[in-house]
Formats: sequence, structure tokens, C-alpha cells
Amino acid sequence: MISDWKPIANLAALKARAALNADIRQFFAERGVMEVEVPLMGRCTVTDPFIESIRVDCVSNGSAVEHYLQTSPEFGMKRLLASPFAVEMGCIYSLGKAFRHGESGARHNPEFTMLEWYRLGFNDDRLMAEVGELIGAILPLHAIIKLSYRQLFQRYLNIDPHTAEAVELKRITQANIAIEMEDANPDTWLDLLVSHVLEPKLAADHPHSLVFIYDYPASQAALARTGVDDSGETIAKRFEGFYNGIELCNGYWELTDSAEQARRFAADITKRQQLGLPMVAADPRLIEALASGLPDCAGVALGVDRLLMLQQQLQRLDQVLCFPTLQA
Repeated sequence: MISDWKPIANLAALKARAALNADIRQFFAERGVMEVEVPLMGRCTVTDPFIESIRVDCVSNGSAVEHYLQTSPEFGMKRLLASPFAVEMGCIYSLGKAFRHGESGARHNPEFTMLEWYRLGFNDDRLMAEVGELIGAILPLHAIIKLSYRQLFQRYLNIDPHTAEAVELKRITQANIAIEMEDANPDTWLDLLVSHVLEPKLAADHPHSLVFIYDYPASQAALARTGVDDSGETIAKRFEGFYNGIELCNGYWELTDSAEQARRFAADITKRQQLGLPMVAADPRLIEALASGLPDCAGVALGVDRLLMLQQQLQRLDQVLCFPTLQA
């Protein structure tokens, strides 16, 4: 007899999700941003070494064709923005499912709901302001705080993350975290310090506040353009937003250079090979879309399940999910 057929989330959580979805759609309707749908399954996927896709085989003309469940709607949405009717279409958003292999725990589920939107003519700073408006309409906000990546590390660890070497970062990490490993990439240690040391400090120092961290190291640019900060350092024009120490969103002032994006994809694939990770191909349709002309825009992805969990003052993501993946 199967005993775990009942939903995990209670009726109050289900009603709260329905209301939240309606509020999100109303937020964008008032701003003239159009909802779009893009495929949840595609022939290509992200190359990022730290994101793993879920592979599925589809039968076409009697043969199995490899596809992937999409980790976000980003590639499809950018292809829409580069299309001939992009100017008439204007700004867009997507509210739907995304999938990532191996992500499970108190704040993760392999299948999750993502809100992603793109604003034509916005930069990262202007998009942060709009994210703050959305979050402020849903969660109680004591303040909205902005810290550069450098300011974050200087405030709590007294180091410059843009110039610190891997040896120094390893020493600081091991002074704060019980971990034994070797890695010559400074970003590995920076990521560990953010997740294990700095996020808890943000939660303790800024309760019920939305904290934006911006101007990340250029090595962490992903699909964001780069710029130069006040100190002359090349930085990634991207941001992340945290509430009570929980990451809610990740935004970019979008890269529009197809050649540079192709170079970054190739670097990702090389890194995957070095790490022994599954090989994936860069998405040629996205590169062609960028080459045809992606409008100047900024975009952000936000975890709706986490947002709902925080709104309902719950501790675990599965408390707002009907059927977590292990029970689906």
C-alpha cells in the first residue's frame, strides 16, 4: 500500500500560492509587461559547470533524440527578444516550472517555479529597483540595502575579493568552515564564503530586509555584460538579492555580444571537461539570436517557491509544494 499519496502543503499554502501567482501577474499587467511561454524541454541546455540539467530522451521518427528539461526560460525568452516583432512585443515575463538535477533540501527541489522577466532599456541598477518594488509588495521590508561584492567581503572579512588569491581565500575559508579540499580557482572559495559565512551574517545583521549584492567578479559574469567599477576593476554587471540570508533572485544587465557569449560557453565546456562533468553543447540558436541583435535589456530570475515560503513564514520549501519530487 502506498501511504505518501497525500499532498505535503496544506490548503492554506495552496491558497497562498494561487494568490501570489495572481499578485505577480497583476504587478506586471500594471506595468505593461507581457507574459510569455517558452518550451520546458529543449535540444540544448546551459553550459554552466555548476548547474546540471535533467536529460530526457524523446522519440522522433522512431529514434531517441536527446533533450533537456530547461533550467530556466532564459534562452527561449532571449530568442523572443531578438525576434523581428520584439519592439512591438516589448518587455516580457515568464512564470512557470524549471528543473535542475540534484538540487534538493530545505531550500531546493529539482522541479521548482521560476519567475523571470526582461526589461528593455533597463540596466542592472534600474532592475534592482523594480525587484525591490515587487518584493516589497509581498514581504515585509524593513529596508532595501545595496552592497557591492567588494563591500560585502571588506565589511565582514576585510579582504578584496577581486584581488585576493586562492591561497589566501582557502585559509580564510578553512578558518570559518570545517572543509578539506584543494582548488586553485578563487571563485570556488569565494562561493563557499558567500554561502556559508556571509549569507548568515546578512541574515543576522539585516532581518526582514532585501539585500542586493552587485558588481560580481568578472569571472562570474555568466550571461551578464562586464563593466569597470570606481576603482578601475573589471566587474560583472549582475546582482543577487537576499532576504533573511536566503537568495531570492539573480539578475543581469544582459550581454548582447554573440562572439563573447560563444567564448564564455566554450570556456564553460572546457571547465566541465576538466571537472569530469557531463558534456553539453552550446546552444547555437541562442548565439544566432544574439548575433541578429538582442536589444539592450536587463533580466532577472526569481525563485517563487522560496518567496512563498518566506511570505508564509515557513522553514522548508516542501511546505509550499503539493508533491516534492521524491513524492511526485
